[in-house]
Amino acid sequence: MTAIILQARLDSTRLPGKALLDLGGEPMVFRVMQVLSLVPAEVRVLACPEDSRDAFEPLAARAGFRLVTGSKEDVLGRYCKAIRETGADSVIRATGDNPFVFPDAAAEIDRQRRELGADYAAFGDLPYGAGVESIQAEALLMAERDAVSKHDREHVCPWLYGNPSLFMLHQPPAPPKWRFPSIRITIDTARDLERARTLYSLLGGSAHDGESVIKAYLQLEPPV
Repeated sequence: MTAIILQARLDSTRLPGKALLDLGGEPMVFRVMQVLSLVPAEVRVLACPEDSRDAFEPLAARAGFRLVTGSKEDVLGRYCKAIRETGADSVIRATGDNPFVFPDAAAEIDRQRRELGADYAAFGDLPYGAGVESIQAEALLMAERDAVSKHDREHVCPWLYGNPSLFMLHQPPAPPKWRFPSIRITIDTARDLERARTLYSLLGGSAHDGESVIKAYLQLEPPV
């Protein structure tokens, strides 16, 4: 069973409360959940710190996501709690500051990982903010057991790709239609949010795929 697990929090330092800031008339985290609903999976989870429960619970319910709360600093532990609660054997990891994540690329990298029997897979050279990671749940549970550094536990997957002798890793370059590494579509600053609102308007507020996001972005900021 595949679980999409979306991590989100409220205490961003550079853009406080960004998960709840408006994007096209809805909180940004809700827009992320909307686009992730286009990715095939049996269960969808919003994994947040306990202190975010009250803010996120109604949004998760409205988007059809299950809410799992856990440690603020130990995000790896939060993911593994979601794995145990859902019984998932496969995870698609996404983050709450990427409302323009490519659902078609997410489905494709997950398909490739499964086909190869890999433990971990992610495309390289996607726009910054477009990608997800596809992971065998057992690999994350092993990381939870053995990873000790703050970095490894906060960022979830570095212990996996930092131990290539233990895991089968699949990290291909993105197909040419999605390969635009110079494009930035994550939201981390006020400037990012301003650009995102314009981009969302150009997309017409509709469900998007990777190519439509790239086309709209290049219309917003033509290459020089």
